[in-house]
Amino acid sequence: MSYFGLYGRGKTPTIPPELFLLPNVTRLTVYDMSSWTRAIIAPLAILGARGASRPVPAGVGIRELFSGVERSNADSLGANLFLIADKALKVWQRAGMARAREKAVRFTGDWMVKRLHDSDGLGAIFPAMMNCIMALTELGYTLDDELLKREIEKFDQLIIEERDTLRLQPCFPPVWDTALAVHALGSACQSHSESIQDALLRARDWLLTKEVRKRGDWSVKKRAGAPGEWYFEFANEFYPDTDDTAQVLLALDRIQATHPEAQRAAQKRGVNWLLSMQSKDGGWGAFDVDNNLSILNHVPFADHNAMLDATCPDLTGRVLDALCTAGPGPAHPAVRRGVEFLKREQEDDGSWFGRWGVNYIYGTCFALRGLAAAAEDSREAFIIRAGEWLRSIQNADGGWGESCESYDDPSTKGRGESTPSQTAWALLGLFATADYRSGSVESGIRYLLESQKADGSWDEHYCTGTGFPRVFYLKYDLYRQYFPLLALTDYHNWLLRGS
Repeated sequence: MSYFGLYGRGKTPTIPPELFLLPNVTRLTVYDMSSWTRAIIAPLAILGARGASRPVPAGVGIRELFSGVERSNADSLGANLFLIADKALKVWQRAGMARAREKAVRFTGDWMVKRLHDSDGLGAIFPAMMNCIMALTELGYTLDDELLKREIEKFDQLIIEERDTLRLQPCFPPVWDTALAVHALGSACQSHSESIQDALLRARDWLLTKEVRKRGDWSVKKRAGAPGEWYFEFANEFYPDTDDTAQVLLALDRIQATHPEAQRAAQKRGVNWLLSMQSKDGGWGAFDVDNNLSILNHVPFADHNAMLDATCPDLTGRVLDALCTAGPGPAHPAVRRGVEFLKREQEDDGSWFGRWGVNYIYGTCFALRGLAAAAEDSREAFIIRAGEWLRSIQNADGGWGESCESYDDPSTKGRGESTPSQTAWALLGLFATADYRSGSVESGIRYLLESQKADGSWDEHYCTGTGFPRVFYLKYDLYRQYFPLLALTDYHNWLLRGS
């Protein structure tokens, strides 16, 4: 808002472009921040250093948002040190050496522009894309430049107009959705009709075209890893992630692509990349290794509550599932370290936190799926405890639900109106504990069957995906379709085995 004259620039935190000049061997570099933070702050640093400003139309303002209450001072040593540093940076901003500042701006601009290649925008996510467009105009790009025109075009594609409203999608998830849809369909359709077989084959071939074969930001801190991974969007080659790579490997395991040898080679590269991305604590983060420098959470511009890309149970569980399905199997040392990570991260009540899905139902589901793939005995006390927690939070209608409030208040974990996706996660988690027979499972299956529409789909009105906990949530429109299909398929296959 300060760039549009709607908030005092002096009250906003300074983001120095000099951050991007710091050598990677030092601590507190941009590569110690999460990948999305790097993409968001690079253009903001340019805008701040240039003192960028644009007027808003007459009569436009945000005066109704001001309460008159000033933000309180930070109460931790780390936060206070950063606030002192921020004041020093503001002095440098006003009186710093022009040549040194311009060098930092140009370097940051080059860093940003380099990451626009093979990408649908900077980081292929809304905040970074928007900031980037503004920063490019400060770097001298005009509306006649092909680069700026392309970035605006990519940004415009996020816009959805519905009657008299306009909303912006944060990003596109085609690799993620395709991999999960292929996984669900490949599991459900044991005897494939010609049309389904063709659809699965084309989807499988398309996924193989999205493999990344070059080194991205992840390789700065992990130089030993070799590329061979997948990203989330249509194009985002600097920022592949472990979650998509694991899910693509699970999808590729189901059906053979047009070129089997190329598929096997891609699968091997993907497995090796996942193994290289394991953090020291045994878990996996999304985009980087050991991205856990907690002091960064106190920097003044850490307002999106996600400065770090820490290891988490849901990602670790999915990666274990992929490694044990398409990779080295349960006995591999990396798998055993991942299992120990999950044991340590389990909550006292038996649940696991969900970083990328809402919330403890999601985390518990995929932690249990990973543990089952790693051949952990379902009779172990910690797995029994997880199953008991899932059964204890079931709603009276037979489904499961959890609101985003559980990120702010963990006492509300597992509480919320039933949704198809969260019911499916709870069932998939229970199946991973070898529970197919309980009354909870029967009621959950009945909920999915009775809430299914005549055309085979389900409705879901709540956000069950997580962007930044406590800040930003996502509504994946296909979660309500492929996760129930996966759960029903798993249950159906168990019935077939029993008969």
